[in-house]
Amino acid sequence: MLSQQTWVIAILLTTVLKVLHSLFQVRRLRKSMPPGPPGLPLLGNYLDMGSFVWFKFTEWKEQYGSIFSLNVFGQPVIVLNDFTTTVDLLDRRSNIYSSRPRFIMANEIMAEGLSLALAPYGDLWRRMRRAAHAGFAGKATAAYQPLQEKESALLALHILDDPEKWSSHLKRSVASTMLCAVYGWLSIDSSADSMVKRINDLMERVFHATLPGNYLVEFFPSMLHLPTWMAKWKREGLEWRRRDTEMFESFIGDVQSRVQLGGSDPCFAGALLENRDKHGLSYREMAWLAGAMYGAGAETTAAVLDVFVLAMVLHPYVLHRAQKEIDAVVGRDRLPSFSDKEQLPYIDAIIKELLRWRPVGPLSMPRATVQDDWYQGYFIPKGTLVISNVWAINRDPKYFPNYDEFRPERYLGASGQVVDHIPDTRGQGHMTFGCGRRGCVGKDFANQALFMDIATILWAFNIEKTLDAKGQPITPSKTDFLDEGLVV
Repeated sequence: MLSQQTWVIAILLTTVLKVLHSLFQVRRLRKSMPPGPPGLPLLGNYLDMGSFVWFKFTEWKEQYGSIFSLNVFGQPVIVLNDFTTTVDLLDRRSNIYSSRPRFIMANEIMAEGLSLALAPYGDLWRRMRRAAHAGFAGKATAAYQPLQEKESALLALHILDDPEKWSSHLKRSVASTMLCAVYGWLSIDSSADSMVKRINDLMERVFHATLPGNYLVEFFPSMLHLPTWMAKWKREGLEWRRRDTEMFESFIGDVQSRVQLGGSDPCFAGALLENRDKHGLSYREMAWLAGAMYGAGAETTAAVLDVFVLAMVLHPYVLHRAQKEIDAVVGRDRLPSFSDKEQLPYIDAIIKELLRWRPVGPLSMPRATVQDDWYQGYFIPKGTLVISNVWAINRDPKYFPNYDEFRPERYLGASGQVVDHIPDTRGQGHMTFGCGRRGCVGKDFANQALFMDIATILWAFNIEKTLDAKGQPITPSKTDFLDEGLVV
C-alpha cells in the first residue's frame, strides 16, 4: 500500500496535471466562446470571484455584453445578464442547461448528494422535484392559506407586544409557517429559536459552499481524496452532514409517529410518507427533501420581509398608497384575507418590486451544460458552468427605467391592475425565482406568504424611521440587508 505521503503527492500531481490540461483546453476554446475579461496565468479569473461578485459581473456586462465568459482554474464559466439570453438558454434549451456542477462540498460532502437544489439532473432529482411540486406548487398552495392567515395575525400581535424586535418576529413567524407547512408543527415561540437557528445556519453554510471560488475542491476534484486529517474543510463537511441528517430524520420521524397515532395535521412531510411508493423516495431522501423545503422557504421569505420594511421606511408614499387601498377594501373591522387578494393589486405590485429591487439571491446557482452548444455564433462547451446575474437582469433599463428606485407602480397597467410586461417570466415580472426546469418550485407558496404578511403588517402598523439620541430621524442606507446569496 502507498504511504500517506506518497498518496498526497500523487493527488497533488494529478491535480496539477488536470489544471494544466484544462487551461490548455479553455485557452483554445475561449477563441470561440463569448468574449470576457482576460485572466491571470493559471488562476484565470479566480481572484475576481470575491464577495458581492455580481457587482463585478454587472460592470463586465457593460463592457462585454449580455453574455460573457470567464476562466477559473481552467473551468469555463458563462454569465448571463439579460432576460432574453437567460430564457433562451435556461428555459428554451432546458434539456442542455438543467443540470448542476458537482458541488462537491455543498452537495456530495455536506448533503450526501441529497440536496434538491444542488443535485445534478437525473432520476433522483426528478423524483424529488415531482414530490416537491405536488406539495408546494400551483393549486396545492391553497391548502396552506388558513395557516398563513393565522400566522400573519400572530405576527401582528407579537410585533404589537414588542415592536423593537420586529425583525426577530418576522424571522420567527416565517419559520413557524414553514415548520407547520412542512412538518405539521403548531406555531412556535422563542423556545424554538435555537432549533430555527440551527436550520438557518445550515442554509447559510450551503449558500457559502455554493458561491464560486469559496472551496478549491470544486475546481480540483482530486482534492476530495485527501485524507481528512489534512483537509479541515472535508472533516467539517462530513460532521455537518452527520448532524444535519440526524436532525432531518428526527423531524420526519416525529411526523411518522404522529401519523401512526392518527394525530398529525396535514403537512408536506406527512404527504411524503403517505406517497413514498408513488414518489419512490427512501426515508433519508424524504428527510432531506423536507428539510430543504423548510430551509429554503424560511431563509428567503424572512429576508424579503426585512427588505420590505426597509423599502417602506425609505418610500413612505408607497406605504400610504398601500394602506389606502387596504382601508378601502378591508376596512378596520377585520384582518385582510386571501379573499381580498384580487382587489389589492398594489400589494401584489409591491411584492414584485421587492423581489426585483433587492433579490435575495443576486446570482443564480451555477448550472452545468450536458453537451456542447452554440448560441449567437458563440461556442458553449459541455461542462461549462452557467450563471444568471439576477442583479443585472432585474435592473435592465429596457424594462425598468430608474431601476434603483422602488416603484411598485411599474407593475400596474392603466386600469390599476397588475400587468405582465416582461416576456417569458410567466407573470413574475423578474428573474428572482429563476426559470426553466430549475425554477423555484416554491414560488407560489412564497408569493402567497408574502402577500398575507405584507397586507397584514400594512393594515396593522405604520412604519417610520427611528430617531437618534437628539430626536432626529435616521435614514437607513439602501444597501441595508444586501447580502450574499444564491437562487435557483
